[in-house]
Amino acid sequence: MSEMTRRSVFLDEIGLGPLWLRRDGGLASAEPIEADDMAPMEEIPAAALHGQQPAPVAHAVQDKAEISAWGDDEPISAPSAAVHAAQSPAAMDWTQLQAAVAGCTACGLCQGRKNTVFGVGDSKAKWLFIGEGPGRNEDIQGEPFVGPAGKLLDNILLAMGLKRGDNAYIANIVKCRPTDGTGRDRPPAADEVAACMPYLQRQIELIQPTILVALGKTAALSLLGLDAATPVSKLRGTVHRYADRPLVVTYHPAYLLRQLGDKGKVWSDLCLAMSAYANAAE
Repeated sequence: MSEMTRRSVFLDEIGLGPLWLRRDGGLASAEPIEADDMAPMEEIPAAALHGQQPAPVAHAVQDKAEISAWGDDEPISAPSAAVHAAQSPAAMDWTQLQAAVAGCTACGLCQGRKNTVFGVGDSKAKWLFIGEGPGRNEDIQGEPFVGPAGKLLDNILLAMGLKRGDNAYIANIVKCRPTDGTGRDRPPAADEVAACMPYLQRQIELIQPTILVALGKTAALSLLGLDAATPVSKLRGTVHRYADRPLVVTYHPAYLLRQLGDKGKVWSDLCLAMSAYANAAE
C-alpha cells in the first residue's frame, strides 16, 4: 500500500475522509475556523514556566472529554523518592527522573492520585505530543491517553505516518490527575503546573525532539507562558518556538470528541506541523 493510500485510509478512519489532493499532489487542508478549546485555566506566571524551578518535584494531568472516565486504586509512591528529593530534575537521567516523578509530593495532586503518569513512547522520538494531564483511566493505568481520546490520538498519529512508541513520545503538562471537589477532572492550577514543569522540561532535554505539538489550551498556554484568556483559536496556524524548537498548537483529542466538526482544523494544524518538521530536519 502506498504512503498516500495508507494516509487516506487512516484519515477516513478518524473522520477526515474523503481525502482531497491538490493539483500538485499534496494534501488539501481545511481552512481554520475560530473556536476555543478547553475551559479557562488559572493564569500561569510566565516566570514560573520558564526555568525557575519550584521546590522538590511534581506530577501530571489529562483527558477532558473523558471527564471522570477513570477508576479507583491505591496511591503508589517510589521508595527512592527521598534520594531524589533534594536533586534538581535538570540534573537527572531518565531513570532518576522517572523515580522522582513516581514519588513526587511537590503539590497537592499527590494526595489523590493512584499513579503518576510519566509519559509513553520512544525516548529518542523526533515528535513530542504534550497534553494537559491524566484523567481517570490514565490515573489507574499510569499511561497517558488510554481512553477514547487516546484512541483518536493513535489514529491521528497513524494518519501522520507515526505511532505510539515509534518516533513519537506522549507526555502531559502535569503528571498527576487534577480533580475538583466532586471528583471530576479539571484543568491544573497555576501552582500545580509550576511544580510539574521542571519534569517536562527535563524530558524535553533528554528526548531532544525535533518538534513539539501542544494538544489543547493548558498545554499551549503553559509552554508559551501566555495569559489564561488566550484562546487556542488565536494560536493555531502559527509555528511557535519552545526550547529553540518549533511548536504547533492544536485542539485536544478530547475536545474533538465533543466537537467532531473540528477534525478538519486539527488536520490542518498537523499538516503545518509536518511542514515545520520537514524544514527543521533539513
